[in-house]
Amino acid sequence: MDPELVRHVAVTTGLPPEVAARVVTDVVAHFAETTEEFVRRRHRELQARGLRNDEIWPRVGAELDARVVAPGAVSARRLRRIVYG
Repeated sequence: MDPELVRHVAVTTGLPPEVAARVVTDVVAHFAETTEEFVRRRHRELQARGLRNDEIWPRVGAELDARVVAPGAVSARRLRRIVYG
């Protein structure tokens, strides 16, 4: 963990350093998720909410485009391959 980042978060938010460190750790872990892990997780979550694949693929593709480190355009075909092999 980057101590300078923790200090920055603590100073700019007013959080105690211990809480700022936990927030930084959580955010870094969230963005450490690979594209494949993200696609599989979101597919499971959206399926559990009753969405069908033809509704899921466009949504997951748009979510990937909005990520801080976006992988670039990902086709529905590639998304299916990630999930189903």
